[in-house]
Order: sequence, then C-alpha cells, then structure tokens
Amino acid sequence: MEQLVIQPTPQKILSFGFVVGTTSLAFVVSQLDVSIVNIALPQISKSFSADISALQWIVDAYTIAFAVLMLSAGSMSDLLGSKRIFQIGLLVFGIASIGCGLAWNPISLIGFRVLQGMGAATMIPSSLSILNQEFSHDQKLRSKAVALWTAAGGVSIAAGPILGGLLIHLSNWRMIFLVNIPLCLIGIFLSVKLRESEKHPDKGFDIPGQLVWMLALTALTGSIIEWHSLGFTHPLIFGGLLFSAAMLIWFIRIEQKAASPILPLDLFNSSSFNVLIFLGITFNSAYYGTVFVLSLYLQDVLHYASLNAGLAFLPLTAGFIISNLISARLMAKYGIRIPILAGLFISIIGFAGLMIATANTPYWQLFFPFITIPLGMGLAVPAMTTGILAGVTKTRSGTASAVLNTTRQAAGAMGVAIFGAMANGGTTAIVYAITASAIISVCILLCSASLIFKYLRER
Repeated sequence: MEQLVIQPTPQKILSFGFVVGTTSLAFVVSQLDVSIVNIALPQISKSFSADISALQWIVDAYTIAFAVLMLSAGSMSDLLGSKRIFQIGLLVFGIASIGCGLAWNPISLIGFRVLQGMGAATMIPSSLSILNQEFSHDQKLRSKAVALWTAAGGVSIAAGPILGGLLIHLSNWRMIFLVNIPLCLIGIFLSVKLRESEKHPDKGFDIPGQLVWMLALTALTGSIIEWHSLGFTHPLIFGGLLFSAAMLIWFIRIEQKAASPILPLDLFNSSSFNVLIFLGITFNSAYYGTVFVLSLYLQDVLHYASLNAGLAFLPLTAGFIISNLISARLMAKYGIRIPILAGLFISIIGFAGLMIATANTPYWQLFFPFITIPLGMGLAVPAMTTGILAGVTKTRSGTASAVLNTTRQAAGAMGVAIFGAMANGGTTAIVYAITASAIISVCILLCSASLIFKYLRER
C-alpha cells in the first residue's frame, strides 16, 4: 500500500477509509461475539440442559481468553509486526467460530469459545496499533480514525443481541457463530493490502508472566462464577480466591524483574493513564454484566421471544451510533476530558434508570436507560482510547492498547461473573440482580467520574 499523503484528495479519503474499515472489521467481529451470545443463552440452555453457571462460563470463557492473551498479543504485535498478528488473529477466530457452530455439548462450546477469545486477543491490539502507526503524524486524523474504530466496535456490541435474535428466529443459535466466517475471510483478504507494520525484534517475550496472569484471572473468575452454587466457605471457592491473589502478587513481581514484561509497570507512572484504565474497567464491568442479566430478564422474566428480545436492544445500537459520531467532533473541539465527563454522567443516569425494573415492567419504561447508557459510553470510550494512545510512543502503541483492552475484558468477565451470580435462582433473583447491578454500576461510575475530574490532563 502506498504511503498515505495527508492532503484533501480522493486518494487520501479512499486510503483513510480502507485502513479504518479493514482494522475496524476485526473489532466488529470480536465485539459482536461478546454480546451476540447473550441473547442465545436460553436456547443454548435448552439444547444442552445447561444451568446459569454453565452459561456464565460460555460467556466468560471468551472474555477470559481475550483478557489473558491480549497482553502477550500486544507484545507480539510490537515484536513481529501488527499486520502479521492481525491476520493470524482473524484466521484463528474464523476456525474457532466453525467449532462453536458445531459444538456438541457445553464443554466443547466453552473450549471453542476459549479459542475464539485467543483469536480476538490477537486482533484487537494489532488493529489499534496499525491505526496508531498509520496516522501517528496527524493527531486529529488519528483521533478520527480511533473514534470510527471505536464506533464500529460499540455499534457491533450493541447490535449483537439484535442480530442474534434475528438469526435464532430464522435458523437456530448455531448461526450466531457461523456468521463470523465470511467476515473473517473478508478481513483476511483486505488485510493483504495493508502496509507492512514496524517490527521491534529486540523485544523479548514474557512467558512466565503470561502463564501466571492466566492462572490469576481464571481462578478469580471461576471462583466468582461458582460462588453461588458452592458457597464462600467451600475449599474450591475460598482456596481459588486465595490462589488468585497469590498469583496476582507473583505476576507483579515477575513484571518488575522481566526484561521484556507483557505489562510494563512504568506505564502506570502516569496518573492520566491510570484513571483512563480505571474508566475502562468500570464501563466494561457495568455494561457486560448488565447486558448479561438483561438478556435473562427479557426472556425469562418478561417472556420475550428471541427476536423480540433482540429488538428490545435496538436503542443501544442507536445510542452508540449517535454518540460515537459526536465524540470525534467533541474531541476535536474540546479535547478528551469534556467528552469523557459528559459521557460518564449520561451513563450514570441511564444505569440509575434500570432500578425501576420489576417482574412486569413495560418496555417503554426501559427505553430511557436503554438509550442513555450507550449515549454516554459512546461519548466517553473513543476519548478514553485516544487518551491512552496519545500518552505513549508509537513503538509502545501495541502494548498500551493491549493493556487497555486486557483490563476492559477482564472487567467484563468479572461483571458477568458477579452480576450473573446474583441472577442465579429464578425470576425473583433475576429481578433482584437488575436492581443490584444498576446500583453497583452507578457507584463505580461515580468513582470514575471523580477520579477523571481530579487527575485527567489533556493529551
């Protein structure tokens, strides 16, 4: 691909659109599989006679693998080149999607979901790194590219339940995975034309850190998922939490001494970086956990059919589309701080609106939170991502984006585990989980808002 020339010509517009479109396709398929599964949970449960714990594992197997491997994927992207890692991720994701569509029991589905997460983990940091390297010379163009990339992912995660409901209505739950195959093939074909990325062969690979991080996150998530059925005092739960804490401490010690750490701790010397990471954690834990519980609420409590439940999420898609497009303009005019704070407070109002949910709440009363939550997130998340990338050198963009997305996916897994555990116990438990998750979401987002207000500085 010829080098991009920043001037107002048709070639420049075509080149910009091609790069953003190709890299965004990876974000679309990876985010789609975060949320599209939620709407299929009742059907998967019936097919395999699976309980809520198994359903949580089906959702979280993907996000755990996503979070576990993304740090290494960021380092691999810097080491071997973003383009190569991007293509490998698309290939692995496509193969795993075939396996998910052909799964014969919960264990096989969980296994292929892990493989999907591995593919997604390699695609996301590399795609964002490609964008950052391509447009590093023009901050406004980079902000626009990142905003569009983020918008594509935001719309995708919001559209997942709608597309899932439609596919289940037309066929069955297996189609929600098989639909990824043509998208991955298109992505691989288009990526051939991307410019070769910068490589940094002097960087090493932190295998001990990767293994210990995997043990820490898996043990923590598993303990939370099984907490409800086994009880806190059960050796597997109490021991799992202690083991997770020990592994996390060991992981930090490894990273302090590693020559090429997967998590460079010096990134956290910046207060702005830290509060943006915390913002990503709070947004993802609140949103992922809430959407998981809402999917159960709409189908198991309000008794919506799959298609109707999917259409009920339509305001989320509209909210993300509108606010993501506005976010780029706000960043160009005001920087990142104003869009983040505005988005936070709009989302807080939206999550608070879910507190009204009961066993027979009419849909029109849910419409307000369903539209305001994504409106707020769509304003804040592109600015958050831009702030993270603006604070690091071009050579560390893959690692920085991996740190951001790793913490976000880990938080999403925790949200599903915690909120899902509260919903374990029938209709009454699901309604309780809606209220409790709304309260928790409001509280943690208020914490984020206070930290952003105090510590975030413009990049």
